[in-house]
Amino acid sequence: MSRNYYMAGNWKMHMTRSEAALLAQELVNKLKDGKHKYLVAPSFTLLETVSAIVEGTNIRLGAQNCACEEQGAHTGEVSVLQLKDLGVQTIILGHSERRHLYKEDDALINKKVKLALKHGFEVILCIGELLEEREAGKVEEVCERQTVKGLEGVSAGDLANIVIAYEPVWAIGTGKTATPDDAEAVHAFVRKVIKRLYGEEAAAKIIIQYGGSVKPDNAAQLMAKENIDGALVGGASLKTDTFVPIAKFS
Repeated sequence: MSRNYYMAGNWKMHMTRSEAALLAQELVNKLKDGKHKYLVAPSFTLLETVSAIVEGTNIRLGAQNCACEEQGAHTGEVSVLQLKDLGVQTIILGHSERRHLYKEDDALINKKVKLALKHGFEVILCIGELLEEREAGKVEEVCERQTVKGLEGVSAGDLANIVIAYEPVWAIGTGKTATPDDAEAVHAFVRKVIKRLYGEEAAAKIIIQYGGSVKPDNAAQLMAKENIDGALVGGASLKTDTFVPIAKFS
């Protein structure tokens, strides 16, 4: 089963509209002949600006989060209806910063996943262990729990709109990267979890991205692994001279 590589840039809390417009336009120009699937996920305030630039190109528009309710009295939150209105196609959910800094638990993330799927979004569901969990030998336990609970109540049909991103928390923005072999072992394990939940064909089709200090000089080694199907790139996605070589790795 051949899976297309999916290279995504999570811009996190960076940039103003003019900076975002510049970066988005450069990426449109430089990735237009790229062979893979591409996404950028700017901050909420940048979505309208970036949407106008990537519309009709081979770059998808992603949001970094959404509220767990459709609308209502939720001060400071952003709804799936508002995101759809801006042309957002994909929502990143369960990112380690949301889990650990903002205390989002598996049940809340699962509620968001189901709401996003209901409204026709693709979801990138992030999973991954903390350093102390890795050192305690709990990598598989943590990744299995986050996968199973994150996908609770998600139908086999809806799984087609799910991408999983494995991000070892200790490797995000730290300059430490899981070795390609470390990452591959977890990706293969997660694919086994999907096989148990949804069967062999679903497991063969699902895209599992790696995230955690992906750089131009390690992208190809990571992508060469059988179960690594793309990258969710943080810091290196903020400049074309680092993101483009990752996105167009061969």
